Amino acid sequence: MNDLNDLLKTISLSFIFFLLLSLPTVAEADVTNKVNYSKDVIYQVVTDRFSDGNPGNNPSGAIFSQNCIDLHKYCGGDWQGIIDKINDGYLTDLGITALWISQPVENVYALHPSGYTSYHGYWARDYKKTNPYYGNFDDFDRLMSTAHSNGIKVIMDFTPNHSSPALETNPNYVENGAIYDNGALLGNYSNDQQNLFHHNGGTDFSSYEDSIYRNLYDLADYDLNNTAMDQYLKESIKFWLDKGIDGIRVDAVKHMSEGWQTSLMSEIYSHKPVFTFGEWFLGSGEVDPQNHHFANESGMSLLDFQFGQTIRNVLKDRTSNWYDFNEMITSTEKEYNEVIDQVTFIDNHDMSRFSVGSSSNRQTDMALAVLLTSRGVPTIYYGTEQYVTGGNDPENRKPLKTFDRSTNSYQIISKLASLRQTNSALGYGTTTERWLNEDIYIYERTFGNSIVLTAVNSSNSNQTITNLNTSLPQGNYTDELQQRLDGNTITVNANGAVNSFQLRANSVAVWQVSNPSTSPLIGQVGPMMGKAGNTITVSGEGFGDERGSVLFDSTSSEIISWSNTEISAKVPNVAGGYYDLSVVTAANIKSPTYKEFEVLSGNQVSVRFGVNNATTSPGTNLYIVGNVSELGNWDADKAIGPMFNQVMYQYPTWYYDISVPAGKNLEYKYIKKDQNGNVVWQSGNNRTYTSPTTGTDTVMINW
Repeated sequence: MNDLNDLLKTISLSFIFFLLLSLPTVAEADVTNKVNYSKDVIYQVVTDRFSDGNPGNNPSGAIFSQNCIDLHKYCGGDWQGIIDKINDGYLTDLGITALWISQPVENVYALHPSGYTSYHGYWARDYKKTNPYYGNFDDFDRLMSTAHSNGIKVIMDFTPNHSSPALETNPNYVENGAIYDNGALLGNYSNDQQNLFHHNGGTDFSSYEDSIYRNLYDLADYDLNNTAMDQYLKESIKFWLDKGIDGIRVDAVKHMSEGWQTSLMSEIYSHKPVFTFGEWFLGSGEVDPQNHHFANESGMSLLDFQFGQTIRNVLKDRTSNWYDFNEMITSTEKEYNEVIDQVTFIDNHDMSRFSVGSSSNRQTDMALAVLLTSRGVPTIYYGTEQYVTGGNDPENRKPLKTFDRSTNSYQIISKLASLRQTNSALGYGTTTERWLNEDIYIYERTFGNSIVLTAVNSSNSNQTITNLNTSLPQGNYTDELQQRLDGNTITVNANGAVNSFQLRANSVAVWQVSNPSTSPLIGQVGPMMGKAGNTITVSGEGFGDERGSVLFDSTSSEIISWSNTEISAKVPNVAGGYYDLSVVTAANIKSPTYKEFEVLSGNQVSVRFGVNNATTSPGTNLYIVGNVSELGNWDADKAIGPMFNQVMYQYPTWYYDISVPAGKNLEYKYIKKDQNGNVVWQSGNNRTYTSPTTGTDTVMINW
């Protein structure tokens, strides 16, 4: 009998142990969706300037500034400092759900002749080692574990455009742009025997082409059409993905070819799909159609500089008004295919701080309230919650000395970050203007039956609001900010009319109702590009607890996991092209479609296509079109271009770097298009070419 009890005990313990092994880890349980971020709030830290948790890893000598007197030098911040601020509750109480950290890789150690150092992480030396002044791999692993166990994702900066400062004529300039692969030298800039770098001088920013194929300032510019460099950078980002990274911010995307970056994104999404966004800087008032095209076609999102510059103009500089802001919201909703995927902000490391002194704290609070209730993925720059001031680089990168949780900004971020998690209208909703003049903007975010109404008065006087209508149901609504910005209660009648009320001077009020849909509604799909077999995540609500199906047009996909708010599925084996997605529940209820997921024709490689002796008249440009979706499927309206003809090759030779399926027999032709859309096709038979299975290539023909 005792033997039987022991046996039963052993079986029971084995079963319990099996169940424990089957459960997700803390990191998996708390940080599940690495792709769809629109309900998240990102907190950007310049690692060296956030918190010095381990003074023992600080550099010595000329590159370190004690007490951060010289902002061009290292000041001591590290991963231990971030860990400490997660563990003591500063970041968790703030409500942020993602951390964007400085590029974690080893950077150059040399002091720039102008007195600058690589504290910012943008002067890479070896992408497969850590920056020792941030910490070692054990420290990084602890950062990932600590963040994940507290429900926080980690996004890394990544610089695939360049290594470090270099001069062609001076091998001793800084570290000569040297790049290493886990300690083994790949090459230098001034003795570039493998052609790892471009050698076309510095860009004058005069054209898109010029900015891609010339150096950005004195930074050694990678030749991404070089197979060794292509493979090294792709290996490197996969290395960090395997270390647990949940997202990527790609530096200087305007300065690399879209084709190579699309092939990079295909590699990332095939390896481990994570949210990826790029930096395409736009100045105040600048609108660039190429920016929109990149966000729609490259496979990654962008930092939304149109949003950031406009909100700064309205509330910081007072050079624009709410009509301008509403026009930006309306236009970008049309220009970006997935406007809720673009990353919004009010300041960052590339611009002056939003706060300029204690007198501007109110404007900072108001801007944060608008940021956190608007479409997009909101990002808080470290210290904005403490009203840190500073002009342009490096004054905007001061060390954070105060971690006060009682500031109004800290409390506003905390409350609205929580609301983004609980009310789907803030993550997925469309935006409708409800009341507008130069000083007042009242806008509504709606997703299904969930609604958030935000009212802003940026004038110095109270304003009476009449004739306001809303989708909020009948009832009384109190301010979700609990009057931290002098908000008030409103009364909504049965017909949606709001009783007149006073909107106080320099105030923001937020009213909401959260009523999740019981019918399927897709809020977000990520990523929105991938080949057959890649994993995508469909977020929304009303999917039900029993498995239904996800359709690409009419083709069902394989379901990996299913819940009422999130589905993981695989891209089905369909031809390359664009597909509308829908969810069909187990009860056979179909959702509205989510438009234009791009299915790639297979693994992608970057190929430079070029043609000689293609003369054109003024206003006419060259394009390429071919037999796969990546080349427009023979549709002249979807041809790739306009091609370049100034830097790598000169007119009448044209060239363009394009992401195409690997190991594929391609057919293509070049076409000429004038400003009126008239097309002249290249004569003769279709040109044929077999793309490489890996790496890069160049194919040149004559017109």
